[in-house]
Amino acid sequence: MSFLTENFLLETKTAQQLYHDHAAKMPIIDYHCHLPPNEIAGDKNFENLTQIWLNGDHYKWRAMRTNGIDEKFCTGDASDYEKFEKWAATVPYTMRNPLYHWTHMELKKPFGIDKILKPQTAREIYDACTEMLQTPEFSVRGILKKMNVKVVCTTDDPIDSLEHHQKLKEEGYDIKILPTFRADKVLAIENPSVFLPYLDKLSEVSGIAIHNYLTLVDALQKRHDYFHSMGCRLSDHGLETVYADDFSPEEISKIFTKAQNKQALTPEEVSKFRSAILYDMAIMDHAKGWTQQFHLGALRNNNTRMMRELGPDTGFDSIGDFDIAQSLSLFMDKLDNTNQLTKTILYNLNPSQNELYATMIGNFNDGSIAGKIQYGSAWWFLDQKDGMIRQMNALSNMGLLSRFVGMLTDSRSFLSYPRHEYFRRILCNLIGNDVENGELPASEMAWLGEMVENICYNNAKNYFEF
Repeated sequence: MSFLTENFLLETKTAQQLYHDHAAKMPIIDYHCHLPPNEIAGDKNFENLTQIWLNGDHYKWRAMRTNGIDEKFCTGDASDYEKFEKWAATVPYTMRNPLYHWTHMELKKPFGIDKILKPQTAREIYDACTEMLQTPEFSVRGILKKMNVKVVCTTDDPIDSLEHHQKLKEEGYDIKILPTFRADKVLAIENPSVFLPYLDKLSEVSGIAIHNYLTLVDALQKRHDYFHSMGCRLSDHGLETVYADDFSPEEISKIFTKAQNKQALTPEEVSKFRSAILYDMAIMDHAKGWTQQFHLGALRNNNTRMMRELGPDTGFDSIGDFDIAQSLSLFMDKLDNTNQLTKTILYNLNPSQNELYATMIGNFNDGSIAGKIQYGSAWWFLDQKDGMIRQMNALSNMGLLSRFVGMLTDSRSFLSYPRHEYFRRILCNLIGNDVENGELPASEMAWLGEMVENICYNNAKNYFEF
């Protein structure tokens, strides 16, 4: 019998009641992910289990490398089944890593497979899942339907055409597939080989010739308007830290001109430019009532050799220890001072800063919207049982867990939706333990059940106005 019983992670009767009667039935709003919209528009059927499950999954690649598996079986030219064999051989060694739970939860849903993945079961599981993946029920849309997904917010560059979102919109697809405005590349002013070609593309798609900083903002505004017309209601930024330097328009103009002329910029100039462009994009978000998201604290591309060979997002990033508090406070305060601070979600990657983030949101909640400033769900390396518990405990101690907008996948895989179930079980167990320990009143089970439903779905639905 599988260890994934119906009461997996639910240690008490109260936790079981909260999960089975309340959390399990709630639909999913995946308000931040990296799913490819073209695969949803084309209703793709993946050829085999490796292609839907291992390709692009740097979590699994890191574990395989740690287990002594050669790179050819991660990102290299080994056959799909050879790669799967090496993953199956690694899985037993992942015990106590969240990958062990995720792996078996993703086999159980949507495939209905209860067997433990190991070398002895690899062929059977691979063949069974691959066969199911050829059917309409297991196309990407079939999987989204099976997992009760109602909204997916993809992550899109301002230069993206959004043609696949347009197709889905015209088709009237019953799951909302909405873009998210992520303009990270426009901050890369220190790297002219990236920044200048990007400006050329932005000029082309916006129809605005970018020849100074003001026309850059105009071009971004044009794309921001277009994204809004396509249903976009969120922006996102992946940064080491927030930039909030003082600057003047004249300074930013000069910095931009230096960059256009391929002159080297000082760190101070780079920081001032990023401060200006982040501020201007935040003003755009506020004007449209969008939610801005900040994913902060990742130390990326640590392995120079592997960066050269494989590129970014291949499993060589880690938690950073950047200064956060002062710049984050200054950034939000500058916007709040003119009443132009929009709804904001802050995600941190360093668990030592949990309480920092949980207290920072309280500085700028102003009563205009319930939970206006959110301490986002445990992210990336913290997206596991201990990380989720610590994030929710910090939020509970410093703010209102009951107003939390809950879980997201932050994934490139259509098989990652059991992470919502994982989160929901952990949430219900946390609350259930409090009830049975006498720390919360058992007489208020109706409200606690409603609170769970809100965190799982309703809060996000109301917050984003989907």
